[in-house]
Amino acid sequence: MSTDNSSDVAITFKDLALDKSILKILDEVGYESPSPIQAQTIPLLLQGKDIIGQAQTGTGKTAAFALPMINNLDIKQKDPQLLVLAPTRELAIQVAEAFQKYATYMKGFHVLPVYGGADYSGQIRALKRGVHVVVGTPGRVMDHIRKGTLNLGGLSTLVLDEADEMLRMGFIDDVEWILDQTPEDRQIALFSATMPSQIRRIATKYLNQPEQVTIKVKTTTAETIRQRFWPVSGLHKLDALTRILEAEEFDAMIIFVRTKNSTVELADKLSARGYAATALNGDIAQNQRERTITNLKKGKLDILVATDVAARGLDVDRISHVVNYDVPHDTESYVHRIGRTGRAGREGDAILFVAPREKRMLFAIERATRKKIERMELPSTESINDKRIGKFKQRITDTLAEEDLSFFSQLVEQYEQEHNVPAIEIAAALAQLLQGDIPLLLQNKPQAKDRKGKGRDDWDREERPRRDRPERSDRERAPRRERQSSDSAIDEGMERYRIEVGHEHQVKPGNIVGAIANEADIESKYIGRISIYDDHSTVDLPEGMPKELLYTLKKVWVAGQQLKISSLKKGGGAGSSKPGNKKAGKGAKDKAHAKGRGRDSGKAADKTKRKLSLKKKARKK
Repeated sequence: MSTDNSSDVAITFKDLALDKSILKILDEVGYESPSPIQAQTIPLLLQGKDIIGQAQTGTGKTAAFALPMINNLDIKQKDPQLLVLAPTRELAIQVAEAFQKYATYMKGFHVLPVYGGADYSGQIRALKRGVHVVVGTPGRVMDHIRKGTLNLGGLSTLVLDEADEMLRMGFIDDVEWILDQTPEDRQIALFSATMPSQIRRIATKYLNQPEQVTIKVKTTTAETIRQRFWPVSGLHKLDALTRILEAEEFDAMIIFVRTKNSTVELADKLSARGYAATALNGDIAQNQRERTITNLKKGKLDILVATDVAARGLDVDRISHVVNYDVPHDTESYVHRIGRTGRAGREGDAILFVAPREKRMLFAIERATRKKIERMELPSTESINDKRIGKFKQRITDTLAEEDLSFFSQLVEQYEQEHNVPAIEIAAALAQLLQGDIPLLLQNKPQAKDRKGKGRDDWDREERPRRDRPERSDRERAPRRERQSSDSAIDEGMERYRIEVGHEHQVKPGNIVGAIANEADIESKYIGRISIYDDHSTVDLPEGMPKELLYTLKKVWVAGQQLKISSLKKGGGAGSSKPGNKKAGKGAKDKAHAKGRGRDSGKAADKTKRKLSLKKKARKK
């Protein structure tokens, strides 16, 4: 089955034979109609068929497999019934949270994310108690299977999410090993943005007469629309929105939120702050909707707070701005949303609010639209205050020009004579009366950091998921050069380690990089040279690696072998640099300075230590 969503999906979730408890939570979270991949995939999975879903990130595929899987679960069975494999811990956590949300009204439901860097004991206890769904990265899932803590005997469904990324990160051999441990009669859903030959081979080998679902999303955005995003941190979203409303010169605006309730709540709050705002959602009667649109066209209304479906087809010339107050569910929704402005050659502005945990959707939108969304800086307190003062003065000017003030002039003159108070002080008192209890000026509060203690620069530095980093391909070619000389110099700020996996285990550089980056939470750019030998390999990592992290890495499995990582700093070994080799040391130092690597690696070690310190504190709490 091949699908090209050339038109809007006309069906609703009620048409897909989902359980009432699932429909209830979908209504609460604001899912009004299925995306194309959801509409095509859900019926097939409910029927128990294997599928190959080819779709980009951000098309709504998590719900596409999660909803039917939850629908088909036997809540009484405590052994895992569904296993989802994901390439990164971030995606594993995200998928697990989605399952938890969709199963809100399913009593006794349990989902467990498993990934490297997390404590084994907690995961083992949860598995012993019983879980219905396991979402994990390949390395940690393999660990649990080998330990006997993850029993796949009762598995009914396996999902491979972003299979092409698992291939690129070197996990595909691990994935095949896991597939071999699953029951023969299990259902498989394979999702991938692309279909390289190795993924097709897996599909042919393991899937049973799969249905093909291909989604080609329309993601063209008008060139006349300026697209910006604000990273949600520090200020409350409503306060940030208020600043934007004050600073931006707009005619009319649509603010998109996820749920019907949110439209009413936000519209009421904006109205209380003096804006001409109203809600637009699916529960609003048609005659009221028509009045609202008419008022928007005539300028009696400036702001609509709407859901996706409610705003479909809305074409009002006055709409100059679209604000995505809540991130859309998929990339196509984003395109539909911002398409309410910049129509017929007119210029428009689109602003997207993105929380740290929602960065993945931002990158998906950029990939799908092939456009870079520029970062937006909120207007400063000073600029907002300047605008407020300017507006206040303009009100005085307009009143002086348009109103007959003779009566009030006499009153002020009388008051001035009776109380011997200068006219300027009387004017100031009247201004205070006019302003009321709401301060005219904002207070200049210090910018708060997010809950992880990251500042604005950190948001940029870590904005891309590991899978988007291009350095990996360069690193994978490096070992071929390294093998020519086992005594290659170590860059300043790095330390060489031995791991007990090599050529005889058929390991590849990508396997090692993927395991260390994903299982130990070390950014891939901080992983240095990798040299592969017959029965072992060496890898350069930042100096000063915490003992706790090395202990974690010792137990990580790659290509069927535990890494058993050990430092070569003290003792010779293959690929180590000798302490007395001054030439090597000098060369390394020069090279490090040329690349700036010494500084970066030092930061990496410090960063890793901080992460572990925070984790320890969290455990104590």
